[in-house]
Amino acid sequence: MATLLYRLGRGALRRRRLVVALWLVVLVVAGLAAATLRGPTASNFTMPGTESQRALDLLAQQFPAASGATGTIAVKAPGDGQLASPQGRGVVQEIVQQAATLPGVVGAVDPFQVGAVSPNGRYALVQVRFATGADEVTDEQRTAYEQVGAAAEARGWQVAPGGEVLGGEPEIGSTEALGVLVAAIVLIITFGSLVAAGMTMLNALIGVGAGMAGLFALSSVVQLTSTAPILALMLGLAVGIDYSLFITSRHRQNLLDGLSPEEAVGRAVGTAGSAVVFAGATVVIALAGLAVVDIPFLTVMGLAAAGTVTVAVLVAITLQPALLGFAGRRVLPRRLRSATADGRPVNDTDADRPVAAAASEDRSGFGFRWARLVTRFRVPVILVGLLGLGLLALPTPDMRLALPDASTAAVGSPARVSNDLTTEGFGAGFTGRLAVVVAGDTPQATSAAVPQVTALLQRTDNVLAVAPAQLSPDGRTALLGVVPKTGPTDEATETLVHDIRDSVGGIRDADVLLTGVTAIGIDVSEKLSDALPVYLLLVVGLSVLLLMLVFRSLLVPVKAALGFLLTVAATFGITVAVFQQGHLADLVGLDTPGPLISFLPILLIGILFGLAMDYEVFLVSRMREDFVHGESARQATISGMGHGARVVTAAALIMISVFGGFVFLEDPVIKSMGFALAVGVAIDAFVVRMTIVPAVMSLLGDRAWWLPRWLSRALPNVDIEGEGLRAELADRTPTHV
Repeated sequence: MATLLYRLGRGALRRRRLVVALWLVVLVVAGLAAATLRGPTASNFTMPGTESQRALDLLAQQFPAASGATGTIAVKAPGDGQLASPQGRGVVQEIVQQAATLPGVVGAVDPFQVGAVSPNGRYALVQVRFATGADEVTDEQRTAYEQVGAAAEARGWQVAPGGEVLGGEPEIGSTEALGVLVAAIVLIITFGSLVAAGMTMLNALIGVGAGMAGLFALSSVVQLTSTAPILALMLGLAVGIDYSLFITSRHRQNLLDGLSPEEAVGRAVGTAGSAVVFAGATVVIALAGLAVVDIPFLTVMGLAAAGTVTVAVLVAITLQPALLGFAGRRVLPRRLRSATADGRPVNDTDADRPVAAAASEDRSGFGFRWARLVTRFRVPVILVGLLGLGLLALPTPDMRLALPDASTAAVGSPARVSNDLTTEGFGAGFTGRLAVVVAGDTPQATSAAVPQVTALLQRTDNVLAVAPAQLSPDGRTALLGVVPKTGPTDEATETLVHDIRDSVGGIRDADVLLTGVTAIGIDVSEKLSDALPVYLLLVVGLSVLLLMLVFRSLLVPVKAALGFLLTVAATFGITVAVFQQGHLADLVGLDTPGPLISFLPILLIGILFGLAMDYEVFLVSRMREDFVHGESARQATISGMGHGARVVTAAALIMISVFGGFVFLEDPVIKSMGFALAVGVAIDAFVVRMTIVPAVMSLLGDRAWWLPRWLSRALPNVDIEGEGLRAELADRTPTHV
């Protein structure tokens, strides 16, 4: 693979104008396709095969009028008892009539007719039913709904429209640009050249632009969740910058070794580019592997992010060499450009040495000093590292998963205001009402089953109220509303869902199914929790297999997998402590702690796996290279760390900056994803890969590279670190200027 990429890099530089033109055409075509074909995103999370989804499908077929999205308008009078006055009733009737005549609304329920008025006569709830699902409600319809009650508010009343209909796509603003700005500063400091930093950033932005445009173009035929584009953007930016950084860094090193720009690019793509392809492949495989969980919206999210990562890899190994060809020696700091102009290496006096030996022999940098310190005190370092990560992981067993509800929305947002007003007037249970669908073969069977179901529901613990049944026009389907005493994400509500299903399961002559936003969230969370161990086992097994191919060792892959598990456990622990338990929540702008979003753990595992393998390859491949060329295990460890620490540090800081930029978004789901990814990268790069890994490698010594002969013969030689390429180039005379 390294030889193939070497030729690809040289070819891209020679035909750089054609390569740049082709990528610009791809960018323009994808942008036009996105502008004309972009479809709506879904704000809800469905789960085929679950009881709640079967109930929704049944309603859509037999009771369409009751299957549309719902909204709840919370009304608060200026004083107690005012709702009972003629003036108060008039205000409420005005709100009901206004809501009922909104575009897309099939009806609004008078709260006085259904008893949706608080005992103190100050609060009322107006139920609004839309003709379509929440994802099909247009922005114009949603805006009109949010403006209901404006006249009443002018008279001192508080009117807060809410409900599932308010769900929408998170907005990307200027806060994420801070992460990109920090990444640019890191690049400038790392390279000491505005040209190199700007080129690397430009390359990444072109890649993420093409990837996102292609994703939005496909959204007309594939339904995306509202978080899928954000995840794709977040990951595409981070890996795009990192992959370009790795290749540019190796290219600059080759120039300092006295190679011509064309030869330097070829060798950079052949060596660092091989690691980029491997790292990108691991991320893509891990994200595409989400399909084995058999959850459609999660599969789409994984494939969307995998697509942007694939584009980032292609851009790095094709467009980046072309841009480097245009830059020439300007990618070097100004003081070093003239030093390499005569073709003599800056780092060594022997210009004819193979590239593997032409690296700088200056071992006084921080990476070398840190490696010597870690390997010298390897046992204490390992113990302290394990103890520290273990302490950070302590909150992990307390992790609770749920789909987001309005109680954790940003303070001041319409959904949060309505939720808080409803809770204030009626209790948390009214914000997470359940729906029971009763379907019989005949109207008589349904009519006979409804009283039985109602009686069972009323006797169930934690049920506050059961609303009268609504019958479909043919009388075969009935819908009953159930109000719990506790909120949607409360553990008692989850218990209630199971209790209801157990109690109504014995009803004969009719199908009784429990659904509603709260029940759907519980079903999704439980299925994701069940899939998490299976997916974790798949990812760990995959990491061991892939690293065994790369490093031709048994202990190195096992060590890498164990380090990955430490990263995941500690990241989960910190995320639970902040977002669920509320410790230091103000630092990330979190208004209300709550359960983690259901798919966060499984997504985090897939993404961190690829990034962890990325850093593992860039550090340990150099250790293996120097060990194979005769250095002792300890010296090879120090050399690998010394040469790779600067690039890995810059790459990790860039990842952290990009992911951290999303923490400033108001949406708590995106905020938690950005936070968890930023923390995970920091732990894996600085604690696991750059501290624990070299300590363990020096402790294992020569045994780290042991592989049974029979297994060595069975494994294919993928040559990720370009050893075969180096052997081929060693027989040539390096090309100098």
